[in-house]
Amino acid sequence: MMKQPSQLEFGSIIGERYRIVRTLGSGGMSRVFMAEDLKLPGKQWAVKESVAGPQVMKLVRTEAEMLISLSHPRLPRIVDFFEHPPSGAVYLVMDYIEGITLEAYMKGYQGYIPQEQIVPFALQVLDVLDYLHTRQPPVIYRDLKPTNIMLTPEMEFILIDFGIARSYKAELDQDTVKLGTVGFAAPEQYGAGQTDARSDLYSLGALLLYLCTGGQYSEWTAGVEGYIRGELPRHLIPVIRKLLRQHPEERFQSAGEVIGELRRSADFQPAQQGISVNDASMDYAGTRVVAVLGVSAGSGATHTAIAVSHYLARRSRSVALVELHSTAKAFARLQEVVEGTSAGQSSSSRRFEVDGVHYWRQTSRADVISLLGGSYRFIVLDLGSGQDNERLEEFLRADYPLVVGSGAEWRVQDIAGLARSLQRHPQHKWNYCLPLATSEAARRLRKELDHDKVFALPFHSDPFEPDDEMDQVLDELFRGVIPDTRRRRFVFLKRRR
Repeated sequence: MMKQPSQLEFGSIIGERYRIVRTLGSGGMSRVFMAEDLKLPGKQWAVKESVAGPQVMKLVRTEAEMLISLSHPRLPRIVDFFEHPPSGAVYLVMDYIEGITLEAYMKGYQGYIPQEQIVPFALQVLDVLDYLHTRQPPVIYRDLKPTNIMLTPEMEFILIDFGIARSYKAELDQDTVKLGTVGFAAPEQYGAGQTDARSDLYSLGALLLYLCTGGQYSEWTAGVEGYIRGELPRHLIPVIRKLLRQHPEERFQSAGEVIGELRRSADFQPAQQGISVNDASMDYAGTRVVAVLGVSAGSGATHTAIAVSHYLARRSRSVALVELHSTAKAFARLQEVVEGTSAGQSSSSRRFEVDGVHYWRQTSRADVISLLGGSYRFIVLDLGSGQDNERLEEFLRADYPLVVGSGAEWRVQDIAGLARSLQRHPQHKWNYCLPLATSEAARRLRKELDHDKVFALPFHSDPFEPDDEMDQVLDELFRGVIPDTRRRRFVFLKRRR
C-alpha cells in the first residue's frame, strides 16, 4: 500500500475535468484510479497519484514532460500532469488499458503461456524498447516485469507503469537512485553502474525465462535449463542466456540486435501444415522482410511492391504485403475491387487476399511486429514515398531494402540524393529499382553510387501476373534468397490437370 494518505476519493475532481470513479491498484510509491472525463462523456482515464518531496519535484516534473512526449502503440498515452504542492502529490493522467496483467494471466493458466505466443511477445516488447532507447535522450524503462505489462483482450501487450523510468545521462557513472524489482532488474541497478538500454534487455531476458519456466525462474542459475519447457523453440535458450549476462558489454547491445537475432533464427519460422520439410521452399527459414521505399510520389513503389509480392508468392508461397501508412488509400481501393463493394465502403477486415498474397491495408508498426510471429515466409512492406521516422526505421531494419526511383533520365539523381542524405547508415544491402529505365541509365547509376545492385525494371502492366522479363530481373535481385522452383511448379500444374 502507498504509505502516504491519498488526496483523492470517490467523486474527487482534478484539473476541473477528471472525476475519480474507483481505485485500480496501489503500491509503495503510488496509487492508480479510474476517472471519467467530464468533457468527453463516456471516456475513461487512469490517474496515477504519487508523492514527491520538494527536493525531487523538479525531477518528477521533467520526467512527466518526457513521458507526455512519448507516442507508441504499446505505451499508454500520458495526456495530462497536475501537481498539488501542499501535499507533495503529483498526478499523471493516462490511457485506461482494459485487460489483465501478464502476472494475472500466468496465474490463470497455472504458469503456462502458449509456446507459439512467446516469440511474438518478445518482438512486441522489443519494439517498444527499441522506440524508447532510440529517443534523444534515450529513455530507460528500468522495471520490466509481469505486473507492469498489461495483456489486452486482443492479446496485445502494453507497458503500463513508468514510475522509475529515466532519461539516460551519458555523463553519469551510476544511477542516483537504485530501483527495480528483484529477480527482473539488472545487476547494475543495485550499485554496479548506471542503467542503460542493456539493463532493459537484461530484464527482457528475465521475463522470457520466467515465461519459459512457467513462472519459476527469472535469473539464470545452475540447472535452470531443466525447467525450461521442452516444446519451446530451442533457439530461445542462447538468446535468453546472452540477455542475462552479468556484465552489460557481454549482452546484446540494442533491442534492434535482438530483433535481428530472432529474425535470423532457423527455428523462428514454424513449419506450415501441408508443406513437406523436404520441400525446396524450406531450404531457407525465418520470416524475411522486404521494404519498398519510393524516392518520391509517383515513383512506382506500390506497383513494385505488388509485383515483388506476387513473384515471391509464386516462388515460395506464404507472403504478406503490408501497407505501412495509416492514411494510404491504394489497398482500400483494391479491396473494394476484390470484394465487390461500393466505392468508399470500407471492409471491417484490413486483410484480404489476391492470388495467394495476403494484403494488409493501412497497418501500423505494431501490426508488423505481430505478423513477424506468424507463418509468413516473406513480409513485403509498401512504405510509399514517406520518409518519416517510423517508416525509415523499418526500411533500414529490413532484410532486403528496395529503393524505387523514377527511370526518367532527369529524375535518376533523386536516388543519388536519397543515398547521400542517408549516408550515415550502412547501404551495402540496399537494392535500387528503376521502373521503365534503360539499361544504360541503370549502368550509370551503378557507377555513380559505386553499388552493384541497381536494376532497370521493364514495363509490367499487370503486377499481379507473371511476366518473363520482370521475373528475370527479380530472379537476379533475389538470387540466393529463394530456390528456383519453376520446374516444381510445372509438375504441380501438370498434376492439377
